[in-house]
Amino acid sequence: MSISTGKPFHHHAVQFYGTDLSLFGTVSGFLADGLVAGQPALVIATAEHASGLREHLTRRMIDVAAAEEKGQLQFLDAEATLAAFMVDGSPDAELFDRQMGAIIEAIRRENHQAIIRAYGEMVDLLWRRGDPTAAIQVEILWNKLALKYRFALMCGYAMGSFYKQTEHVEAIVEQHTDVILADQSILTFEPRHLPKVS
Repeated sequence: MSISTGKPFHHHAVQFYGTDLSLFGTVSGFLADGLVAGQPALVIATAEHASGLREHLTRRMIDVAAAEEKGQLQFLDAEATLAAFMVDGSPDAELFDRQMGAIIEAIRRENHQAIIRAYGEMVDLLWRRGDPTAAIQVEILWNKLALKYRFALMCGYAMGSFYKQTEHVEAIVEQHTDVILADQSILTFEPRHLPKVS
């Protein structure tokens, strides 16, 4: 199947991580910096990674429970969120746009239209299942959604999943504005200026 797309239109970073600790350090820094600056955070992760990110956000002096209660921080299960827009093994563009758009719009509405910082690993789930085409399609759908909403997105891929599918790595990289290599000691980074969208 051929996939046509352009470059990302917003801040869309990817980390290829070797260990969970490396991932937690980078993602928690990205989210915590935003929360301190008044930018809400959305996390779409597995239960195990959600637990680790909660712990690391707490270490960064973020009151996770209070942030969740105020609607400043939201955790979604990656498996359930992914299943909601997959049809016959492929992501459905209309379902994705409707579901993720509604989630992002609700968060922005509760936070005075602030830019959202989001972390997601639905693409990693697809890659681990041996379906790189679907993973790339989801990356493209995120980039298209950025034409409608202002958000800074970070994705995480386990390096161990790439050894058997190296031919698709370039296609993944092309969908991102920033690449963080496995266990690279970059704990925080600032999303680039985001243009206003209607």
